[in-house]
Amino acid sequence: MEGAVYPGSFDPVTNGHLDIIERGVKMFGRLNIVVMVNHRKTYAFTLEERMDMLKEAMEGKWYAESVIVDHWEGLSVDYCEKVGIHTIMRGVRAMTDFDAEFQMAITNRELNHKVESVLMVTNVIYSYVSSSGVKEIAYFKGDTSYMVPPNVQKALKERYGGKGD
Repeated sequence: MEGAVYPGSFDPVTNGHLDIIERGVKMFGRLNIVVMVNHRKTYAFTLEERMDMLKEAMEGKWYAESVIVDHWEGLSVDYCEKVGIHTIMRGVRAMTDFDAEFQMAITNRELNHKVESVLMVTNVIYSYVSSSGVKEIAYFKGDTSYMVPPNVQKALKERYGGKGD
């Protein structure tokens, strides 16, 4: 089984991301999680921090051995070509996500006809969780512990302060 590529900024990784990762491994056997670098974007965490948080969040999970955490600066389809994987997996929470991901899937298909996109519908319990929302809540010292794994909660508290300090 070839597996799939799951690209994203993961700034930071959320429980919703981890749910998509677990379900993706069940579907594809293995995943390359690709922490993307976009120099037009401002990140709360460095590339290394985002990669480390992902790896730590998966420690001890049944699927951890089936996941590679990598990084890439450029087009997802170019990463797919480099590693020989022809499926991009993305999570969608709402119609706004679907619209953007639908357009990206069509664009990726035009860029590389060998690459297919699979959109995974989020688990309803994570349908409101986004990395940007998590950062905003953390910035205002709100509780994000139910949205992110413990290691990310710790990193958010270190970065922004927060409840329990």
